[in-house]
Parts: sequence; C-alpha cells; structure tokens
Amino acid sequence: MDQHVLRNTVHELWAGTALDSLSGFVAIPALSPAFDPVWSANGQLHAAVEHVRGWLTARGLHGASTEVIQLPGRTPLLVLDVPAQDASNEETVVVYGHLDKQPAAGEWSPGLGPWTPVVRDGRLYGRGAGDDGYAAYAGAGALAALQAAGGRHARTVVLLETCEESGSPDLPHYLELLADRLGAVGLVVCLDTAGGDYERLWLATSLRGIAFLDLTVRVLESGVHSGHGSGIVPGSFRVIRQLLDRIEDPHAGEIALPELNVDVPPERLAEIRAAVAGGYRAPELPLAEGVRPLSEDAVELILNNTWRPTLTVTGADGLPPISDAGNVLRPLTGLKLSFRLPPTTDAAVALRSIERALTGGVPFGAHVQIDRAEAADGWNAPPTAPWLESTLDKVSADVFDRDWQAIGLGGSIPFLGMFARAYPRAQFVVTGPRGPGNNAHVPDEWLHLDQTARVTEAVARILHAHATA
Repeated sequence: MDQHVLRNTVHELWAGTALDSLSGFVAIPALSPAFDPVWSANGQLHAAVEHVRGWLTARGLHGASTEVIQLPGRTPLLVLDVPAQDASNEETVVVYGHLDKQPAAGEWSPGLGPWTPVVRDGRLYGRGAGDDGYAAYAGAGALAALQAAGGRHARTVVLLETCEESGSPDLPHYLELLADRLGAVGLVVCLDTAGGDYERLWLATSLRGIAFLDLTVRVLESGVHSGHGSGIVPGSFRVIRQLLDRIEDPHAGEIALPELNVDVPPERLAEIRAAVAGGYRAPELPLAEGVRPLSEDAVELILNNTWRPTLTVTGADGLPPISDAGNVLRPLTGLKLSFRLPPTTDAAVALRSIERALTGGVPFGAHVQIDRAEAADGWNAPPTAPWLESTLDKVSADVFDRDWQAIGLGGSIPFLGMFARAYPRAQFVVTGPRGPGNNAHVPDEWLHLDQTARVTEAVARILHAHATA
C-alpha cells in the first residue's frame, strides 16, 4: 500500500467532495423520530439518506452497491456493501454511523444556525456535522483511499441508521434481517464517540447503560389550602423524597441498590489511571461560582462518570412556577428519573429493582404510579486482539505521532450493546473525531476537520491490517 497516496486521498476528500456533501447534509433538518412524530410524511430522513447515498455511489468503489432498506413502519437504513479487496481474512467488517439528528436546541451564535453549514477556523458548524453525518464520509472515504493506494480490506459493509438519536429502536430488526447476508462479522468500527483532545486517536472501551421512568406520588384528589391540610396530610414531595432516599444516599450520592452496582474490571481501572497520568480529566463543566465537583481526585471523578450508577431528576410535574405558587398543599408530585448504569449492569434487572424500591411499603399509603419505564444495557469492550493492539500502536505513531488512548464514556449508546449481542466474536474500534467543546446536541455543533481526516486515515489503516489478520 502506498501510504503517501492513502493520506493524500483522504485529505483531498475532506478538502473537497466530502466536505461539500457533508455541508449539504447539514442543511437537511433530518430530525430523529423522537423529535419529529410525522417524520415519514415530512420526508427529511429520506432526503438525508438519498443525499448521502448519492455521494457514496459516486465514489466508484470496486464492486460496491448501495441500498436503502426500509421495513414497514420503521426508519430507513442505508447500506454500502463493498466486496473484499485482496484480503485473506474472510470476516465481514461493519462500519457504523447514523444520519438522524437532534433538534436545533436553542439559539445559535451570530452567523451560525443548525441548518446553515459554515466552515470557520478549521471547523464545520451545523447540526449533524459531528453527530453523526461525518461517519458516512469517513467510512466510505477510508475505503476509497485504500483502493486508490493499493491497500487491502475485507468485505466491508457501512450501515447508516436513522433513529439513533431516538435510542435505535429499529436497529435490532435490521441486524436480524441482515444476519445471514453479513455472515461472520469480525470487526465493528463505530464512528460516533468523542475523545479527550484533538491530538491523538481515542477509543471508547465502555459506555453506561440507562434506565428511566416517570414517578408520580399522589396524596390528595385535589389541592387544599396549606393552612387547612398541612400537618394532617403528608406532602407528596415529602413522600417522594423518602422513596428516593431508599435508592440514593442523599449525603454521599451513592446508589444503595446492589443490582445497580458492579465491580470495576481491573483493566478499565488501569486505563483510567493511565489516562489521568497522561493528563486526561473528566469533562469540564460550567459550574456555578463556588460550586465544587464531587471529588478532587481525577480518577474518582472518571469512575463516577463511567462505572458507577447515578440518579438524575430531569423533569417534574405538579410543581407550579415559583411566581404562580400559592399556599396550597398540592395533590401530587411527579418526577422524571434518569439512572445511568455501569456498563456491565443488567439494565432490566436494575429497572425491576428500582420499581420495587419505589412501590413497596409506601409511607402513609400514598398512591405511587410509574409510567414510561424503560432500560437499555451498557457496553464493555471485549479484550483487544494482538493484531489490533499492534495495529493501533503503529497507526497512532504514523498518523498522530502520539500514543492512542482508551477511556470509558459516561453516556449511553444503545446500539453498541446491540452490536455486541449480534456479533459476540467481533473486535470493536469505537472512535470518532469529536472532543472537548464540540457541542453535540446543543447550539453551535461543530466538526474538527483535521481530526476527522486523521481518524479517516486511521480507519483505513486498521481495515488494511484486518484484511490479513
């Protein structure tokens, strides 16, 4: 393989047609179904799929085919299927990305907008640029560069779903549909995560699971004057607070339910310590003046964010705005509870444990109702094969001139658990060009173009190494 041609081809793509087409993709408001209930009638997801399909087809990859698959009542899946090129490895490689987007989410900075692509200071701004439109171009671009440089690759299938931002509910149905067609999958490259800087190759090795539910506690059929009722009827907030204290220690912040806790694997703890020794820290957050983080120990903060369960109240019902609140003993309090679960926790078991804790022996016989309870498992990467370990070392030295870094992430991405169940013998490369400050899901989302080119080149080299592994 001519590595000079490989690098030049990647950089030419990202300076030319890939950037142009990705900019066109940004302009399409292809909201995920969770944010657009009439997505099918609006046609924006289909428009995004057809836009990207056009670019993929134009690459002219040897023997490649593109196909849009859509099961009844489900979002479309775009598939690029590229036959093996001089490979001795008969496994299939799956490269993953998604084409659905988050909504605008507030006001963007002057001159920027969610559906207005802007290139500024080496960044492409716009919704979907970094999460996750680039993945289609990086995956196909890596293959195009390999073929131009005389490189090798096994059969590679790029899967681009359109409901990831809604939790990927349709993806398992497509993985089942494609199981026989894909055959033995030996490598999964997921292009939808972030790292700690824009200087090295970052691999995600774990993601937390999630459980969430709506909890409502009712003590009255209707509100009453607080002067008449307080001291006679327990406040619904008092009851709900007692229920939550069964789950979370209000002082230490630790989750008390054993079903939600796990032992941190030694290799993950070693990764965290190595990352901290190399300067990695938990994400910087906009703390209010005087507020301290939960620990001054960087390792503890990362463990809290990646391998320990947490509870967050993300919404409330039954509480009027302060300006409208009168002297009323309210009939009910409702809270939206979001639990982040350790990567290896059984999410279904954890959810049942939470429900038992909230509904058994309720103080004062208050009425408890649980709605919209759901859970999804996290993901923990399998041990890294020797061929991949050595390849990552060489790729990092050649492309980034720095060691690669592995780290767990605090978010929940259900599709990784789906892939792990579908392809239990596969190696995983979970990476991406996003990093600090890139603003995925919030205003001013942007994509670091130089890092994207480096990640694309790294993926190409990994595919080349896999072809003879």
